[in-house]
Amino acid sequence: MKVEQIYTGCLAHGAYYIESNGEAAIIDPLRETKPYTDRAAASGAKIKYILETHFHADFVSGHLDLSKQTGAEIVYGPTAEANFPILRANDRQVLPLGNVTIEVLHTPGHTMESSCFLLRDEHGNINSVFTGDTLFLGDVGRPDLAVKSDLSKEQLAGFLFDSIWNKIMPLPDHTIVYPGHGAGSACGKNMSDETVGTLGHQKETNYALQTRNKTEFVAAVLEGQTTPPQYFPKNAVMNKMGYDSFVDVLEKGLNALDPDSFEDAANRMEALIIDTRHETEFVKGFVPNSIFIGIDGNFAPWVGTLIVDLKQPILVIADSGREEEVITRLSRVGYDNAIGFLKGGIEAWKQAGKEVDTIEETNAEAFAAENKKESKNVIDVRKKSEYDAGHVEGAKMVTVDYINDYMNDLHKATEYYLYCKSGYRSVIAASILKSRGFEKLVTIAGGYEALVNTDINMERELATI
Repeated sequence: MKVEQIYTGCLAHGAYYIESNGEAAIIDPLRETKPYTDRAAASGAKIKYILETHFHADFVSGHLDLSKQTGAEIVYGPTAEANFPILRANDRQVLPLGNVTIEVLHTPGHTMESSCFLLRDEHGNINSVFTGDTLFLGDVGRPDLAVKSDLSKEQLAGFLFDSIWNKIMPLPDHTIVYPGHGAGSACGKNMSDETVGTLGHQKETNYALQTRNKTEFVAAVLEGQTTPPQYFPKNAVMNKMGYDSFVDVLEKGLNALDPDSFEDAANRMEALIIDTRHETEFVKGFVPNSIFIGIDGNFAPWVGTLIVDLKQPILVIADSGREEEVITRLSRVGYDNAIGFLKGGIEAWKQAGKEVDTIEETNAEAFAAENKKESKNVIDVRKKSEYDAGHVEGAKMVTVDYINDYMNDLHKATEYYLYCKSGYRSVIAASILKSRGFEKLVTIAGGYEALVNTDINMERELATI
């Protein structure tokens, strides 16, 4: 028996490969199928099942393409209703896989179709449980992401309590817990950096498992839950209803365009230009009106947070050789309408004599010195919790996640200095403001991490715009 976690840091997502005696199962695959088919081929195994813990909200799963390529059955829990053929497994149904078995545990709460998969080894002994978004390391799934549910989040949290205590907690302490996500995912609020643990350790340390009182559990789980990103319900619908083949999406996106064709497509199709280079390179020169979302940050979640329309035509600027990676990561969160990339990158654009825009950048020391001479208008684009923990004295909080909500409170004639934690988010915010006609923008390289090492004044009380 082999069990392998295939972890994707950008989405803080864990998919799983289980193999026994020439048969394999894939749990919660990402959009691109090659990692799973390659893994099975390397062992000479046949993929028999594609096990989905629920209709995912934070990414588009690869279940449809993988099933078409391998003939594997797509398995969901008892109440799942999909727009494509599935094996709707009963609660406690046992699925044979080689010499091992996988038992379906219906665990409604995160969503009503949510299920976990219990793996028993060749001797019938419990080995591990694949918990999806029902149980994380350090947390449990948020109960507010169900697709078109007529149940309140309080009711769903109550179902989650029952599922955990009736189906998960009775399992032996040595049971290995393989969760759907780790720290950094918006599917939970208190997830551990670890991606594999034991149930016994969770019983001791997970805050949500410390009470057997349902009312207390519901209150604890709902406390501090932030609004989910706007793309979550849209991805859940795609997973439920179906989507275009990843191969077709990739082929359309990998359309190399020379500068003239790129500019024409941007104007004719009203395409959004996303520049995925490093932030330090972006500020030095970029195509006017393009938006920075660097591929080396949490690229896909930021795209999903900031771009409202999944059908928005997208043009890509990327470092040479990374174009396929960008298109792939866009598709993971349902942005399937990339129509091409700038052949030769920003250098080709410059060589063609096209207009180039820039954003002024300063370092923390220089800013601190200038701010002492004359107080500057400072924008902190971090989250409220970060801002409350400490910020530059007088800084206005303009959380980049909700930057559109602040547009009427900012003035194009004013010079603004922007910072985040380290420099990534401030450039995102600056690029968005620049595209809206704000010209007097300066980003602070190194962000708050660099600013705290200067003698600039800090404060904790919340400043308001």
